[in-house]
Amino acid sequence: MIAACLKWVDRRPEVDPITGVVHDDNRFAGISDADQAALEWALRHAEVTGDELVVVAAGPPQAEGVLREAVACGASRAVRVEVALAAPSPTVARALASVVSSATTVWCGDYSLDRGSGSVPSFLAAELGVAQALGLVAVTLAEGAIEGLRRLDKGRRERLRVTDRAVLSVEGSTARLRRAPLSRTLAGRTATVDVVAGPREVDARVTTVRSRPYRPRPRELAAPVGSAHDRISSLTAAGTSAGGRTDPIVLDPAAAAERVLSALTTWGYRPES
Repeated sequence: MIAACLKWVDRRPEVDPITGVVHDDNRFAGISDADQAALEWALRHAEVTGDELVVVAAGPPQAEGVLREAVACGASRAVRVEVALAAPSPTVARALASVVSSATTVWCGDYSLDRGSGSVPSFLAAELGVAQALGLVAVTLAEGAIEGLRRLDKGRRERLRVTDRAVLSVEGSTARLRRAPLSRTLAGRTATVDVVAGPREVDARVTTVRSRPYRPRPRELAAPVGSAHDRISSLTAAGTSAGGRTDPIVLDPAAAAERVLSALTTWGYRPES
């Protein structure tokens, strides 16, 4: 069994100014780009191995929406663990571990849309007693193993090869979640989501104190392709006007000035004489 853990977050909850009650608004709820990438890698991994893919979310009933979307994309089964959104990371990890304890590989996003600490995958690996490969910026599904490139401090990178049970967390730039076909999207709206009870006690081992606003890590982008001239031409759309010519032209000064004035007139920068 392969598992993918998702974190449902309401990005714009409504707060009653009189009572202070928070009302969730599903129109602005969802999962992070990192969680979407984790789901995509889990789908690819399940396709390669032929294993069952189980998607799990720890949260309120509103989280079942993203689980049904995951089923529409190709997941085999969906499970929601009843846990409060404000539960600390160790409690969430223990709740997830109760469902994915038999999974050979657990895919997670390296950050969520709320606190974004990225600590749940490490707590989950500790609960399961398995290896962890966190902060992956590149992944390759090799035969009998998973190869990855991991982000380290000070711009360094570490290459990993995972051959045993492990929890992996990936950044959002590693993959784009596939679009579910219409037939599966419609079927996913009524897909069954299993609900299990989470831990009743709140784990107080970790408290989160923020002294400054959270700033997400920079995205991993591919290196530029082509020469500097080609990239500048692409950014500035140079040579896309009449004729599309980008080859350099050598003229004497008088003819060059006439050519420049003619081009400016053609492009609409000066009135015709």
